[in-house]
Amino acid sequence: MEINVSQLLKENIGSIRDYEVDTSIDIEGKDSTVQGEIRLMRTDRGILARTTLKTNINISCSRCLSPFDYALVLNIEEEYFQTIDISTGTALPSPEEPGSFTVDENNILDLSEAIRQYALLAIPMKPLCHEECAGLCPVCGVNLNQSSCDCPSRPADPRWAELNKLIPPDTETSADS
Repeated sequence: MEINVSQLLKENIGSIRDYEVDTSIDIEGKDSTVQGEIRLMRTDRGILARTTLKTNINISCSRCLSPFDYALVLNIEEEYFQTIDISTGTALPSPEEPGSFTVDENNILDLSEAIRQYALLAIPMKPLCHEECAGLCPVCGVNLNQSSCDCPSRPADPRWAELNKLIPPDTETSADS
């Protein structure tokens, strides 16, 4: 998502421009529609971008492995540093902070990478399709949200195998703990 900020860079510090965002951004190799409003403010070193964006991404549940849409709200606040002086056209020194975002030599501010990074950070480590997800059967692998299986609720611990041979077969006792 690219915005030409040449006019804003010519204005006084504190000048503000607002933009509507409704575009598609590549997040995790898939295009996701991103919507919201962005506010750009002129600073002494470049442009401050503040926005709250909403998007849905398609990810897999960590319990049942089913794909589902997950809603993300991205609160982005990043400063984009100038690389070229807007008045003279001379190159400016690179920002000292590593990984800083910059306005390119054509005065284009590209929000795509910031949106992608914030989206990746907002995705939960173990996403769930719903809070009560039953997951997969550890024995047969059936999705327990869609059907049930006849597998034992808890498989016997193989470390007890020799001791289990001592229990008569008609006894209902389980030694799997």
